[in-house]
Amino acid sequence: MTTMTLGGAINSGLAAAMAADDRVMVMGEDVGVLGGVFRVTDGLQRRFGAARVVDTPLTESGIVGTAIGLALRGYRPVCEIQFDGFVYPAFDQIVSQLAKMRARSGGTIALPVVIRIPVGGGIGAVEHHSESNEAYFAHTAGLRVVSCSNPGDAFHMIQEAVRCDDPVIFYEPKRHYWQKGEVEETCVERRDTARVCVDGTDCTLIAYGGSVAPALAAARAAQEDGYSVGVVDLRNLSPLDVPTLIEQVRRTGRAVVVHEASTFAGLGAEIAATITERCFRELNAPVLRVGAYNLPYPPARVEEKFLPDVDRVLEAVDRSLFF
Repeated sequence: MTTMTLGGAINSGLAAAMAADDRVMVMGEDVGVLGGVFRVTDGLQRRFGAARVVDTPLTESGIVGTAIGLALRGYRPVCEIQFDGFVYPAFDQIVSQLAKMRARSGGTIALPVVIRIPVGGGIGAVEHHSESNEAYFAHTAGLRVVSCSNPGDAFHMIQEAVRCDDPVIFYEPKRHYWQKGEVEETCVERRDTARVCVDGTDCTLIAYGGSVAPALAAARAAQEDGYSVGVVDLRNLSPLDVPTLIEQVRRTGRAVVVHEASTFAGLGAEIAATITERCFRELNAPVLRVGAYNLPYPPARVEEKFLPDVDRVLEAVDRSLFF
């Protein structure tokens, strides 16, 4: 068992994947000499060389397009997008090519490309640096979309993503890069299912990535008031682990989905619809959502009021309990 930061766990996971398979390579803006804007790839170029850890030009479309070509030649590239809002120039490559190739070829061509995206707010940055755009990619058939929330999951999930023959969008909550946690490096637990962080009997909070921390804090606060609130960390946004969600919500009869993205047409809407379709008779209240407002990301001085916090999560729990 080793203590690591979340960013350090991703770095160690990438190193393990590269050591295990010489087809794995890392590419992106400043990932080599600098070690990435958040230093997540620090030291990888020194260890594996500039041919496997490649500093690219500032062109996200070119990064992903090149990765597609490399995957077609047998490599397993891992692309870094510096900030969430910078992924849009590569949107055409991801949605029109990367996500479609396997189906287009009748399953004969695999594109094992991982696209790492630091996501979400909480670091005092501006628009294009603090966005939550996971719904775009979760909506796109052919992509796997995952989000880690702690160092232990980060270490293993990045390796699982690299080994996957489907393209993977790998979201990393940037505000938690420096969060420390225990990493069991030899653990064989699969991370392709949701994780039940806390069992509850009164209400179930469903969260992922950066929203798991406020959900856990809300569950602890609710416990002090005498309520048993469970927390589920999705980990996998597409495909969803529906059986785990259904099992937990049927136990409590109530559900609140928490994410940093706008609630309008966000992932929470799909989760709410899925739960309602399958648990309608067991629900004691509507499935509620807590998210950011349907506005462009605000200036840093007001982002704390824009993002979901413990008070807003608890308010939704109260509404669900006393519906």
